Amino acid sequence: MRSDWSGLPVRHVLPELLTALDEHGVAVLTAPPGTGKTTLVPLALAGLLDGSAPRRVIVAEPRRMAVRAAARRMAWLLESKVGAEVGFSIRGERDVSAGTLVEVVTTGVLLQRLQRDPELGGVDVILLDECHERHLDADTALAFLLDVRATLRPDLRLIATSATADAVPWARLLGSGAPGDHSPAAAPTAPVVHASGSMHPVTPIWVPPTRPVTPPHGLRVDPAFLSHIADVVRRALAEHAGDVLCFLPGVGEIGRVAGMLHDVDVLQIHGQAPAHVQDAVLSPGERRRVVLATSVAESSLTVPGVRIVVDSGLAREPRTDHARGLGSLTTVRASKATATQRAGRAGRQAPGVVYRCWSQAEHDRLPDHARPEIALADLTGFALQAACWGDPAATGLALLDPPPSAAMDAARRTLHALGALGADGRATSRGRQMAGAGVHPRLARALIDAGPQAAEVVALLSEQLPRDAGDDLVAVWRSARRGDGGFSARWRQEARRLSRTGQSPRPERTSAQTGRRLETEPGDDAVAGLVVALAYPERVARLRGGAYLMASGTAAELPRGSRLGTAEWLAVAVADRPAGAASARIRQAVVIDEEIARIAAASLYRVDDEVVWHVPPGGRQGDVSARRVERLGAIELSSAPLRDADVKPAILYGLRAEGLAILRWTPEAVALRERLAFCHRTLGDPWHAMDDDTLIDDADLWLEPELSRARRRSDLERLDVISALHRLVPWSARLADVAPERIEVPSGSRIKIDYSGDQPVLAVKLQELFGWDEAPRVAGVPLVIHLLSPAGRPAAVTADLASFWREGYRAVRAELRGRYPKHPWPEDPLSAVATRRTNPRR
Repeated sequence: MRSDWSGLPVRHVLPELLTALDEHGVAVLTAPPGTGKTTLVPLALAGLLDGSAPRRVIVAEPRRMAVRAAARRMAWLLESKVGAEVGFSIRGERDVSAGTLVEVVTTGVLLQRLQRDPELGGVDVILLDECHERHLDADTALAFLLDVRATLRPDLRLIATSATADAVPWARLLGSGAPGDHSPAAAPTAPVVHASGSMHPVTPIWVPPTRPVTPPHGLRVDPAFLSHIADVVRRALAEHAGDVLCFLPGVGEIGRVAGMLHDVDVLQIHGQAPAHVQDAVLSPGERRRVVLATSVAESSLTVPGVRIVVDSGLAREPRTDHARGLGSLTTVRASKATATQRAGRAGRQAPGVVYRCWSQAEHDRLPDHARPEIALADLTGFALQAACWGDPAATGLALLDPPPSAAMDAARRTLHALGALGADGRATSRGRQMAGAGVHPRLARALIDAGPQAAEVVALLSEQLPRDAGDDLVAVWRSARRGDGGFSARWRQEARRLSRTGQSPRPERTSAQTGRRLETEPGDDAVAGLVVALAYPERVARLRGGAYLMASGTAAELPRGSRLGTAEWLAVAVADRPAGAASARIRQAVVIDEEIARIAAASLYRVDDEVVWHVPPGGRQGDVSARRVERLGAIELSSAPLRDADVKPAILYGLRAEGLAILRWTPEAVALRERLAFCHRTLGDPWHAMDDDTLIDDADLWLEPELSRARRRSDLERLDVISALHRLVPWSARLADVAPERIEVPSGSRIKIDYSGDQPVLAVKLQELFGWDEAPRVAGVPLVIHLLSPAGRPAAVTADLASFWREGYRAVRAELRGRYPKHPWPEDPLSAVATRRTNPRR
């Protein structure tokens, strides 16, 4: 045993931790990064430090990189090798022996073991590391372990460790071991052991950009901001001693900043980094160096020699569009807790400094903590795990945060479509096989239904593809075959594992799952297309007007100049939808044909009798469309006319959409409607209202039987509106008596009444009303008289003729007599004879 372990701060709390476990069986350990919680504590639990009784310990880490690093570090402390006393297991790789007491695994591997063997036979202690990061697999594993302790293994000891000091929620969760109330009043709580460590002071320096930069949007980070970060790194190198650890949101940003740094050793550490780079980062350097890292270096890894941290203040979070079945990563501002944890990396071995690329005022507005993955991620895998555990709704699981109901509903719909859940919501035998594949349920479906030939493509889709991968997935596949880098090595290893999984006996597949038995011709394109389409049937897409329409109903576009752009059908493997964008963005896809689309998306196939009021794109006028349509989800495959369909609902929809203007309103029809509207306005019931909404709602009362006979827009346009409106006249009334169309004036003319205004109007030449001292009433409403000149122009308006003859006529006579000398202008109009004619010639 090396003596280095004696300098690890966590050694001082080991007795307290062991006592807490002996007395309670559970404990929470908080310790800053670099104190030995990940490496020294498991060795003490296993009895490898003091020669006490050996115990078998499993350490669960959130990342594969952390698994390897922890196993190597513990083996080094024991002056042994990995695979002896300390081993590890990650997906597709295991290095243990009969003498292994400490096994480091990913939380995903631990979940698989719990599903296979809930009792975890032979295991004495489980240590869940970095619980504060709130990864979904870690939250799920802890919930399952608490269930195991409560029902099967009360002797199983359980430790949750955190690099932050906020241990209260974990203590309550482990103490109660049940879902529900974790408020301060809830009891009991698990013991909390704090290891303070030997943290040195870290001085913050606020270095926001001097010029405005565009805020992050989706995966895009303003190049000007990345240039600023590179400037800050150079400034830090000039102002302080020690190595620099710079936190950036993703691999792309790491590569771009690395390209701006010269004359210094630059190491890039992220989840895809090859093993030799990981080893170099975790070992002291011979020269000064700059380590550019994603969040993997926040707590899972300890980087020696770091005295300076440069923090971009950015992080990546998952986002899921449950309605469209699209997921992506987006760039967000890091939380205060994350910023504190990143800064602490500079003070592990000596006083340090952190350059924060934002202002202190911005810092005060940051959220206290990052949101847990369960609140953001696609929950299909989680829902399948819960169903296989026997709790499909996950209501009985001890979780700090319950899964969002909308995300769970979307997950269960997907699992039902994949055949993973039965009608009762519990996992089917097919679902259990899918859960055991160790990949997303969608990919497991493809592996099961397409067989071992699918393993290479499924392995490709289960890994994050290289940053420079093109949109042609088959080309990416062939490149991986030829490659000899870290990505190709991981891909080959995973493909071998999945090939063994795909060879296991498969449950009988139903037509709802596959459409028919799958038979594909050999060839990369056929295999890749089938696998992608089976995994993501709602992303089968057909070319439509220069863009693609996916079966989900989402429009999608390829990058400009893509070689896939002429294909009629695509199976889309990777796509995202930028915030505010109308269409999804296709990242990787495979060319397929309609046959594969029909097979893979068989559950989305339907034939609909579609009778609608259809308005063509860019058009204003619609018409009835009656078709029998064959579809894959939202994609139309074919259509044929429906001859005897009931089109009345579509006709009524057209009336509502376009209004009564769709009918042919002659001047006579308009006038009749105005008369009827006057009757309703003046007399009320039983006279029918004439506004558009009421007429459309009561179309059956006045447009039948023509409405039921109509098949197209043109039939409505030919309809006799006057005859239809007469159907609304009350049977007990005569319209001609209540609101006559015309009225006879003293000259003998029959003048048409205008009912378009609030009061009926009679427009008539003045000479035709001589002798008429009172205007008649219509339905009790006096007519408004528009007195016209001999030329038909308005001369006066009155509702009181007698008053006009007495007071107004003289002024009108004086004004118009000279203009129209051939017409009579008597001094006494009441005694004059009304006439339509001019004065007789002398």
